[in-house]
Amino acid sequence: MQKHDLKNKLEKVVINIGIGRLSTQPNFEAKILPDIIKELTIITGQKPSPRPAMKSISGFKLRQGTIVGLKTTLRGDRMKSLMSKLVNITLPRVRDFRGIDQSAIDKNGNLNIGLKEHLVFPEISPEHSKVNFGMQFTLVLETPIKDMKLAIEFYKKIGIPFKK
Repeated sequence: MQKHDLKNKLEKVVINIGIGRLSTQPNFEAKILPDIIKELTIITGQKPSPRPAMKSISGFKLRQGTIVGLKTTLRGDRMKSLMSKLVNITLPRVRDFRGIDQSAIDKNGNLNIGLKEHLVFPEISPEHSKVNFGMQFTLVLETPIKDMKLAIEFYKKIGIPFKK
């Protein structure tokens, strides 16, 4: 078996937020979006980039260019500190958390973790937060691990709790 460690194998952590229904509320661009950006910046330590809609879809009342999500990519020290915070502080604070399902690992060995609300992060105080949003973390490896058992073993070594 190969020896894996956090610095050599984990390339980046990509955090995605879908704004979805929040964008239909009045004064979204002026009030809600800046709050979401501020809170995501507090969590990650880095300002997210807005993701506009690529094309208009009338069934969803969506116009081309409307902001539909936010994305942040963390590497290096910021990635390590976020991973430490996610594994040791945030995931244990999630209500009814039993571990991450092993099917969350894709065919390249990347792990996708979804949180329904951002309020589980210790930096965010629920009393002061005006919006509630979910987030998706994608842990991307430098070199893809095609073997699922090796990928699970690697994630267990860096502290990711899996379901039994």
